[in-house]
Amino acid sequence: MITVPSSGTASLNLADVPSSWQNLPCWRVLDTSFGDGLEFFKTWNVWSADAQRPQILHYVALGHTLATPADLTTRFANEPALLPMAHELAAQWFGLLPGFHRFLLAQGRVILTLCLGETVQLLRQQQFHADAVVVCAGPNACLRQRGEPWTNWTLKALVRCCRRGTTLRFKNIAASDTEDLRIQLQQLGLNCSNGTYDPTWTLKNSRHSMPLVGLPIERCVVIGAGLAGASVAAALARRGWQVQVLDRAAQPSMGASGLPVGLLVPHVSSDDCNLSKLSRAGVRLMLQTARQHLKEGVHWAPSGVLERQINDTPQLPAQWTDSGKEWSKAAQPDDPLVGRLGKGLWHPTGAWIKPSQWVRAALDQPGVTFQGDAEVCALKRRSGVWHVLDSSGAMLGVAERVVVANACGAQDIIRWLEMHQPDLRDQLYHLPTTYSMRGLLSWAMHTRSVPSNLAFPHFPVNGSGSLISQIPMANGVGWFMGSSYQPGNQSERSDQDNHSLNYEHLCQLLPELANQLQPAFADQTLQSWKGTRCVTSDRMPLVGALDGGDDPSLWICAGMGSRGLCFAVLCAELLVARMGAEPLPVEISLAKSLDARRA
Repeated sequence: MITVPSSGTASLNLADVPSSWQNLPCWRVLDTSFGDGLEFFKTWNVWSADAQRPQILHYVALGHTLATPADLTTRFANEPALLPMAHELAAQWFGLLPGFHRFLLAQGRVILTLCLGETVQLLRQQQFHADAVVVCAGPNACLRQRGEPWTNWTLKALVRCCRRGTTLRFKNIAASDTEDLRIQLQQLGLNCSNGTYDPTWTLKNSRHSMPLVGLPIERCVVIGAGLAGASVAAALARRGWQVQVLDRAAQPSMGASGLPVGLLVPHVSSDDCNLSKLSRAGVRLMLQTARQHLKEGVHWAPSGVLERQINDTPQLPAQWTDSGKEWSKAAQPDDPLVGRLGKGLWHPTGAWIKPSQWVRAALDQPGVTFQGDAEVCALKRRSGVWHVLDSSGAMLGVAERVVVANACGAQDIIRWLEMHQPDLRDQLYHLPTTYSMRGLLSWAMHTRSVPSNLAFPHFPVNGSGSLISQIPMANGVGWFMGSSYQPGNQSERSDQDNHSLNYEHLCQLLPELANQLQPAFADQTLQSWKGTRCVTSDRMPLVGALDGGDDPSLWICAGMGSRGLCFAVLCAELLVARMGAEPLPVEISLAKSLDARRA
């Protein structure tokens, strides 16, 4: 065990790690300085070589100044064991603005959460207890000759991320810093004789808004097989859960997630609001999973997306850095591809994705089973186990935990529980109101009458609706325009009226193309796809526990509106982090805006 040295420096001794983490569901490391990533890659390497490794390795690292993707791979060019890991991370190393950035590596079983900014603020935004902490001489010291000294406030924020028994390891500890650091850490609860956090007083967790002890790895029923349910099922299965996914349709992704093709694009706002930050976090995660599970050019493509500015909105944040421009930047008028289409923003990370293909890939993994034609009408809990029933009372599933992910249908299940389970009535949290929102997508094939060489751009265009063209389909190549919006409580418009509304949006979006496609819209030969979105009153998803206490068994992940592709993986990571007392994928201040209990 490493202790604070009396002089010189100490480095991370990874040989001690496996004896501590073997056979655990996850191992959580907090590193106060990512530096060039050496400690992270070494930890990943040891985890990979250990047959009794934990199911998930969580590595939370703080940083200030970062290496470039080329620096990562060059640094480890002569390290054959670490170089493939560096390449995997470098491929996702973009858009690193201040805040949290999550990377799903090794098929999602090694999770790096990179936190950029002021150290004390980053520590205060954490909501987990680390199993091991790696401490530099000062915040971000590994990137400078000498780091800033640890203050009492920063150390208190660090200790708040420790549980009794957390091991503290040290690197780059200069002799001149040692004695002061030893005294400060001892006063805050460090046992310097064995290098663990072991205060003599009773620990209190009143500042934490969620349990800091994870639920046991058990069975879970997920209700709903769209983007939300499939994402939750995949995230739980990676952690060792046995997951049964139920849906009233015969096949997965038959609701709003059955959209033939959708856009993955970050939200932009001049003040970089919470929605913008959350959308970037969600886009990053969905891009990672798309690359892992989908066939590029067939099921998805990193095409980039042009967003037309209408009435000069949206606008980029005034202080947008070069890292921000890797997400979104002003389209240049002299750009031969996008400039001719008019004023707008270019999103280099934007992509088109076929949601139903992604859903099927997420469900197609060990630990997940799907059952269709299974409409859940009742939930009954007996002796700590949920019994999931259909309208006839037939058993559909049995599990210790249930996640409701069936969009607006979640409210029906909650109302049933309030009426028929009086013992739960006082424990259930009241959710923000959700609304159904109908939409129709207009589409056709690229045929001789509607050839690809019209004014169709070679990338999706978003703004007043969206136009996605040249999408490979079973019988050729198609183009899609949409989507209309109509509240579900209104009398449904005719398909032709919705096509007309989509054409009006196309006139704003791409006037030249709209003029050429006018006959296709006028002769009523366009095909349509219709779906209903679930929208919350504040346009933010609902993620979290529905019942109170330290052992919640009923959870929800729903209400993603038109941003299912952006939010699905992020919300699933947030949900399972809360279930397993794992590090959150975003700052706690952002996570609260998605909390199902926020009403």
